[in-house]
Amino acid sequence: MSRWIERVNALAPERLVGMRRGLEKESLRALPTGGLALTPHPLALGSALTHPHITTDYCESQLELITGVHGDVESCLDELTKVHQFVYRSIGEERLWVSSMPCGLPTDEAIPIGRYGSSNLGRSKTVYRMGLGHRYGRRMQTISGIHYNWSLPGLNSADYFSLIRNFRRHGFVLLFLFGASPALCENFVAGRDHPLDRLGDTTLYLPHATSLRMGKLGYQSDAQSTLAVSYNSLESYAASLHDAMTRPYPAYEALGLRGPGGDYHQLATSLLQLENEFYGTIRPKRVIHQGERPLHALRERGVEYVEVRCMDLDPFLPLGIDAPTMRFIDVFLLYCLLAESPDDTPAEITELAHNQDRVAMRGREPGLELERGGRNLTLVEWAEEILAACAPIAAAVDLAQGGSAYVDAWRIASDRLALPASLPSARVISEITDRFDRSYIRFVRSRAAQTREDFLALPYPPELHAHMLSQVQDSIAAQARLEAADTMPFEIYRQEYLSTRRLGV
Repeated sequence: MSRWIERVNALAPERLVGMRRGLEKESLRALPTGGLALTPHPLALGSALTHPHITTDYCESQLELITGVHGDVESCLDELTKVHQFVYRSIGEERLWVSSMPCGLPTDEAIPIGRYGSSNLGRSKTVYRMGLGHRYGRRMQTISGIHYNWSLPGLNSADYFSLIRNFRRHGFVLLFLFGASPALCENFVAGRDHPLDRLGDTTLYLPHATSLRMGKLGYQSDAQSTLAVSYNSLESYAASLHDAMTRPYPAYEALGLRGPGGDYHQLATSLLQLENEFYGTIRPKRVIHQGERPLHALRERGVEYVEVRCMDLDPFLPLGIDAPTMRFIDVFLLYCLLAESPDDTPAEITELAHNQDRVAMRGREPGLELERGGRNLTLVEWAEEILAACAPIAAAVDLAQGGSAYVDAWRIASDRLALPASLPSARVISEITDRFDRSYIRFVRSRAAQTREDFLALPYPPELHAHMLSQVQDSIAAQARLEAADTMPFEIYRQEYLSTRRLGV
């Protein structure tokens, strides 16, 4: 432990003060009845293509609210709060669904894919989503979560990939502590085989699940299971993605690029259409130039930050996440950075996939064992080791920044580990069972209505509204300029954007 303390203390305080983070929060627009809102993206929210803070993810009904980059947790949450205030005042009687697993869904083909206008960029985004629908089904794409973008000064690509390898090894801790999707509406799995038990007339669950979103019912793909992406270096990671985006995949070739009427089915017939189609709990990221491919940006300029993608929406929190959770993620990412991080192997990659599924589906099961280096140990034992190593990191951040907020966040996480009944996933099942007639929809509908009231009750100064309206108008004008400037036929644009030379070398 003394060597570990030395390693922690070697982090200069100015680097800890220099941590940066931002949030991307997905939420479905839902009706008061608990069904999916099938209305187009509201014009009052601006252009989903060009607005800097309000866009859509997969479908027209799935908002994605985005903050800027922040040096402290409170300012990040404050910005997200203000965006929520504007959204709630702009969507009428609709409300944001406050759970990761979706509300009542219509038939798959009735879920409206995101539309982004007539520009080549806008059309490509829609065709990409059309491809996702054909490949994985539209229901799967309606799952929502929170992405946590994080950086630390002084890191290079090798440092970030070291962090990523450890995050993949130890990320089960976040699923266990913060997973909040142990139940769902049965229409989400209509016509599919599944291992779920029945909790109520329309509600399915697993009694010890933490995050069904992150298990085999969530963002999983048989096609992508053939990928054994290595995170040992930027070069190996980039080579894996390059191969997946240029390798023809028979099932997608059979689907074809276009239908008989000429409408596009997908952007490409390769295993991955684009970089973002590759699912994972964490991604290396880089801010891209206009029109640049993300993989090219990584290869040219290296990793700039990481995107944590495994966080569920917590239905008990107005924003789906709170300050202690964010601070614990900061500490956990620092732990992943500082801990020894040997290269991954195909055997370990398989082992980690098994662990993720076990924790997602059975995480609160007493005595649950995970695999580590070919041996088994209990989830609790492993998590206790990790949290013990996180304690001095939390203290170091508090020493650098002042106060005790990080140690307090670490204590909350430690208390949850010791008392599984306090976990969000356990609380969700308890609420559904005890207060809402065993109905997932009734539970989330109630939480969504309360959250809407809470945001509408917050002070909303005129200058905030004016600022948000200005962003809406600017985004609409920006989309119009893009559409007016396009002269290239879409098929040529598609071929040019997907050309292998755009991926870098």
